[in-house]
Amino acid sequence: MSLVRLRPLTRTRPEEIQTVVISPGSYFAFTPLLASTAVGTLEFRNTLESVRARGKGVEFFQGWADDVNFSQKKIQIEEKHVKRALRVSGNEAGGNDHPVIARKKGKTFQLDYDKLVIAVGCYSQTFKTPGFETASCPTTSEKLRDQLLNFAVVDGGPTGVEFAAELFDLCHEDLKKLYPNLIPHIKISIYDVANKILPMLDASLANYAINLLKRDGIQIKTENHIQSLQPGLPSSTDPSNDGGCFTLITKEDGEVGVGMCVWSTGLMMNPFVQAAPDDVHTYPATSTTLCADIQSPSDKKWSLKRHPRSGGLLVDDHFRVKLVPRNESSPSSEEGEKVPEATLQDVFAIGDVSVMEKSQLPATAQIANQEAKWLGKATNNENLSENVGFNFKNLGVMTYLGNMKAIMQAEGGTEFKGRMAWMIWRGAYLTQTVSWMNKLLIPIYWSINWIFGRDISRF
Repeated sequence: MSLVRLRPLTRTRPEEIQTVVISPGSYFAFTPLLASTAVGTLEFRNTLESVRARGKGVEFFQGWADDVNFSQKKIQIEEKHVKRALRVSGNEAGGNDHPVIARKKGKTFQLDYDKLVIAVGCYSQTFKTPGFETASCPTTSEKLRDQLLNFAVVDGGPTGVEFAAELFDLCHEDLKKLYPNLIPHIKISIYDVANKILPMLDASLANYAINLLKRDGIQIKTENHIQSLQPGLPSSTDPSNDGGCFTLITKEDGEVGVGMCVWSTGLMMNPFVQAAPDDVHTYPATSTTLCADIQSPSDKKWSLKRHPRSGGLLVDDHFRVKLVPRNESSPSSEEGEKVPEATLQDVFAIGDVSVMEKSQLPATAQIANQEAKWLGKATNNENLSENVGFNFKNLGVMTYLGNMKAIMQAEGGTEFKGRMAWMIWRGAYLTQTVSWMNKLLIPIYWSINWIFGRDISRF
């Protein structure tokens, strides 16, 4: 759950409603600016928003939600407990003087709820490793150097394109001053299984982005199927010194040595959504509405209705979670029968974990923010069904392309390209940040990096 989803919910009738937030972390990240943070354009703290700086009437418990009892309206929570273990000295650990963090299982307790909002978000997998310091060593072979300076980005959407653009800026604006001889060997490639990148944009904007990226030397590898990513050099290279490389194996190119691979394609459901709420079993008769005539629903075992491909929780246009009888096959559409299901009136799901049956929307921060605002306002009405269902309003799609250029497609087909789109891109995300501290710090760090360059020190 991101903070942009949290704020509208915490503003809902604070004098009458007590809002409780459960999260293992005490902060949330402002995801649109993470690509800038990854290359040092911004500090990490500029994208973090504290949960503890909460509004009136909001309680925060730091822990994991392990299970939910929908019949009794209880959540089982495990307290977060991190034990810092003894660390090995630098000499004994081969120079790696880092503390070892081991998770210790915390105490569990139960929390009652009247209404439950599931907005835990999804997981993404990334793989990265530094390469410039090793590539500059005189003992590094030319072949190993080229592999260390080969950067692979697996994602043809806005996230992957923006990271590739930010990485290009880092290399050609800052690292070029320190390693001028290595810049000609840098290779940045964007991999995607689709036949084109940025499919959500009109063809003119997508082609503009492709031409601009190719002119900067960024390779676009569409219709490429990633088979595996493993540590070490390709099998054709001397394995005696892998230099911290990875081997990316594609169906089209075979083994490719890379110094860094960023994987930002697809979403994986949170373990809580995958396992914990699946054991509904008992029919929660006091808070459920049947969507079809079912004989003796309390005698059946029930489970949450999920999207067959993503595993997300299926919801109606009011974000209410749905139930289906367990181990009962659904009738085919050709039979014309209505699938037996029920709707939980007090359990909601928003963000990446939810899938609206009637209109499936992409998992973006813009949509999650609008969902939370709608749900926060709708809960002011005691009868939620009296509210008009959620309707997404497309405020536009923006993507940074590097070298102070961007593209933007607004509602109605209006398009912006180049420097003007870049200014809109920065202004829009600056206004969307939550805390006033970050609204002040972000432009300050933009100015510092523009004048003095990025800090590339490794801490």
